[in-house]
Amino acid sequence: MSNPRRKFLTGAAAAATGAATLGFPAIVKAQGPISMRWQSTWPAKDIFHEYANDFAKKVNDMTGGDLRIEVLPAGAVVPAFGLLDAVTKGTLDGGHGVLVYHYGKQNALALWGSGPAWGMDANQLLAWHKYGGGKELLNKLYASIGANVVSFPYGPMPTQPLGWFKKPITKVDDFKGMKFRTVGISIDVYAGMGAAVNALPGSEIVPAIDRGLLDGAEFNNATSDRILGFPDVSKVCMLQSYHQNAEQFEIMFNKTKFDALPAKIKAIIENAVEAASQDMSWKAIDRYSKDYIELQTKDKVRFFKTPDSVLQKQLEVYDGAAKKRADNALFVEIEKSQKVFAERAVRWDLDTNVGRRMAYNHYFGKAPAKPAAKKA
Repeated sequence: MSNPRRKFLTGAAAAATGAATLGFPAIVKAQGPISMRWQSTWPAKDIFHEYANDFAKKVNDMTGGDLRIEVLPAGAVVPAFGLLDAVTKGTLDGGHGVLVYHYGKQNALALWGSGPAWGMDANQLLAWHKYGGGKELLNKLYASIGANVVSFPYGPMPTQPLGWFKKPITKVDDFKGMKFRTVGISIDVYAGMGAAVNALPGSEIVPAIDRGLLDGAEFNNATSDRILGFPDVSKVCMLQSYHQNAEQFEIMFNKTKFDALPAKIKAIIENAVEAASQDMSWKAIDRYSKDYIELQTKDKVRFFKTPDSVLQKQLEVYDGAAKKRADNALFVEIEKSQKVFAERAVRWDLDTNVGRRMAYNHYFGKAPAKPAAKKA
């Protein structure tokens, strides 16, 4: 004969277990997804803000909605150059920008892309960051200025143009007295070539040129420059430069908020950074090359290759600017680390990879940019 009391207890235990099993997801669901409010340092219309949203979507999708990042454009909460302070204080949970925008806090941040990088391109600089000690040095740098952030440099940028001008640049002296926009240690480079430099965020450049406050400016690439309206105020763009030939973007989290995330979500974020980095590179090749053609055919922009004399002068002036920071121990330490990596990485690259000009001319027979005519 069965024991009614035993059946009751067994049934009650099973019911309790079932309730616990069903209740756990209910508790998680009640807590809801983790939400983060971000800001980029870019206008909403710029492709750079699109890159910020691309990263956020990857994370949102990969976490199945457990983490939801919302990205606001520059100025929505703080000005573009105020991002580091806002993320440190927790006013924003994170953001998307470039390290050089925090240059005023610690000028060693310029070494993540604002300068010739000892011949490295942006992808090689990112290789140094991940495998050559850069990550540890950046953590040390941010700690030294009390920045409560976790930083992920990503998204290697192509070489940036020398800039947009009223007429082609044919010699170094053309910069004398020119009112020019740039940022970071590039301020010292262009100033050393004779320009009067003003650092402005992207959204303010074209209006400044239009009002005559600037004679020329550099920003970044064919797509961004076209979207921001550079062709409306200038019809001459000089291609190739050493002032920012190795820059990359930065994804930044408030450290307190990031450290509190579950380990699984942290891992997803770190891998999403690398996925977004490669995707950004592919998208840039597609979009920039299309807008490079549109700028010439629709906007009637003339492109010229920067003269070698100007490129050489940039290197010389940069060296002088870097020497002035010899009293900044972190600047010197980072510089030394990069040089060690660059000496072998760039040598390997130059010796290994075949030049593309011959093959391009063989199949298409076109030169993408002509040299600027020399003045008598």
